[in-house]
Amino acid sequence: MNSSILRQIWLVIEETQTNILLGFNDAELTQQLLRQLENKKFLTNEETSAISAYISSRVPLIRDLALARIA
Repeated sequence: MNSSILRQIWLVIEETQTNILLGFNDAELTQQLLRQLENKKFLTNEETSAISAYISSRVPLIRDLALARIA
Protein backbone atom coordinates (compact mmCIF):
# COMPACT_ATOMS: atom_id res chain seq x y z
CA MET A 1 0.00 0.00 0.00
CA ASN A 2 1.51 3.32 -1.00
CA SER A 3 1.56 6.60 0.90
CA SER A 4 -1.08 8.16 -1.32
CA ILE A 5 -3.61 5.51 -0.37
CA LEU A 6 -2.70 5.84 3.32
CA ARG A 7 -3.27 9.59 3.16
CA GLN A 8 -6.62 9.01 1.45
CA ILE A 9 -7.68 6.49 4.12
CA TRP A 10 -6.95 8.94 6.94
CA LEU A 11 -8.64 11.78 5.05
CA VAL A 12 -11.79 9.66 4.77
CA ILE A 13 -11.59 8.90 8.49
CA GLU A 14 -11.23 12.60 9.33
CA GLU A 15 -14.21 13.46 7.09
CA THR A 16 -16.44 10.78 8.61
CA GLN A 17 -18.89 11.91 11.26
CA THR A 18 -17.97 11.01 14.82
CA ASN A 19 -21.26 9.21 15.45
CA ILE A 20 -20.47 6.83 12.58
CA LEU A 21 -16.95 6.16 13.84
CA LEU A 22 -18.28 5.38 17.30
CA GLY A 23 -21.68 3.88 16.49
CA PHE A 24 -20.85 1.03 14.13
CA ASN A 25 -19.37 -2.29 15.17
CA ASP A 26 -15.86 -3.04 13.91
CA ALA A 27 -16.92 -4.86 10.75
CA GLU A 28 -19.55 -2.25 9.83
CA LEU A 29 -17.09 0.57 10.41
CA THR A 30 -14.47 -1.09 8.22
CA GLN A 31 -17.01 -1.60 5.43
CA GLN A 32 -18.35 1.97 5.72
CA LEU A 33 -14.87 3.49 5.47
CA LEU A 34 -13.96 1.18 2.61
CA ARG A 35 -17.11 2.20 0.70
CA GLN A 36 -16.31 5.87 1.19
CA LEU A 37 -12.79 5.30 -0.07
CA GLU A 38 -14.04 3.34 -3.09
CA ASN A 39 -16.32 6.28 -3.95
CA LYS A 40 -13.27 8.52 -4.17
CA LYS A 41 -10.84 6.16 -5.92
CA PHE A 42 -11.02 3.02 -8.02
CA LEU A 43 -9.43 0.17 -6.10
CA THR A 44 -8.21 -3.19 -7.30
CA ASN A 45 -9.26 -6.31 -5.41
CA GLU A 46 -5.77 -6.54 -3.94
CA GLU A 47 -5.93 -2.92 -2.72
CA THR A 48 -9.40 -3.46 -1.28
CA SER A 49 -8.20 -6.46 0.72
CA ALA A 50 -5.11 -4.66 1.99
CA ILE A 51 -7.06 -1.54 2.94
CA SER A 52 -9.73 -3.56 4.69
CA ALA A 53 -7.08 -5.35 6.75
CA TYR A 54 -5.34 -2.05 7.50
CA ILE A 55 -8.55 -0.33 8.66
CA SER A 56 -9.55 -3.36 10.74
CA SER A 57 -6.21 -3.29 12.51
CA ARG A 58 -6.58 0.42 13.25
CA VAL A 59 -10.16 0.45 14.58
CA PRO A 60 -9.08 1.10 18.20
CA LEU A 61 -6.99 4.08 17.07
CA ILE A 62 -9.84 5.36 14.88
CA ARG A 63 -12.24 5.19 17.84
CA ASP A 64 -9.72 6.93 20.13
CA LEU A 65 -9.39 9.76 17.63
CA ALA A 66 -13.16 10.02 17.33
CA LEU A 67 -13.50 10.22 21.12
CA ALA A 68 -10.87 12.98 21.19
CA ARG A 69 -13.03 15.03 18.80
CA ILE A 70 -15.87 15.17 21.33
CA ALA A 71 -13.74 15.67 24.43
